[in-house]
Amino acid sequence: MATLNDVPNAERPRERLIKYGVESLSLQELLSLIFGRGVKGESVAIISQKLIGLFGSLDKLSEASVEELKTIKGLGLAKACQLKACFEISKRLIKEENSNKHKSVIVRSPKDIFPLLKEKIVNFHKEYYMAVSLDNRNKVISIDIISIGTLTSSLIHPRETFEVAIKNHAGSIIICHNHPSGELIPSEDDVAVTNSLVKAGKLLGIEVADHLIITKDGYFSFKEKKII
Repeated sequence: MATLNDVPNAERPRERLIKYGVESLSLQELLSLIFGRGVKGESVAIISQKLIGLFGSLDKLSEASVEELKTIKGLGLAKACQLKACFEISKRLIKEENSNKHKSVIVRSPKDIFPLLKEKIVNFHKEYYMAVSLDNRNKVISIDIISIGTLTSSLIHPRETFEVAIKNHAGSIIICHNHPSGELIPSEDDVAVTNSLVKAGKLLGIEVADHLIITKDGYFSFKEKKII
């Protein structure tokens, strides 16, 4: 069975990590460290190399299912689950960092909240609908995912949105969603959902301060365009 022991001591990923730091390792070396060993006729380095070649990017690799990962020779259920666990830990760390970061943000314009939303949404392949709860000084209290899927008036109900706002004791909210297509023009459903939420907010005394559409390249603000 081929293992990392087949590599000269000075060139092994573990030894290089200890000597030079984890940042010095290539993606292939990091994967090799996670997997530990290969199988007969397929070294761990080759398995890692094939994995990178198949998915092409770290982003696509992170979204691969266990079954997709197992299509690589030598990468069985245990190794596939190890890799999925590593990616999940990374995602949770990012969420934790973002959670701590957004609590100090005061929103005076869409530019103030856009960086946080971009980090949280843009890499998702599905359409996420979220609500940003603000206190009476426009300071961010929380950023919550309300639903996942196509944004339509039939899927988005004011009840779910304002339930979160009330729970967070919000004085106002900013609603937002991403367009995975990269399109920054609001659809008819986007406008319909916004109008419905604005009306509900007035009845509840919780202002819908804005609705943002987020993409990798920028944002569309309903307030700036005077749609709200």
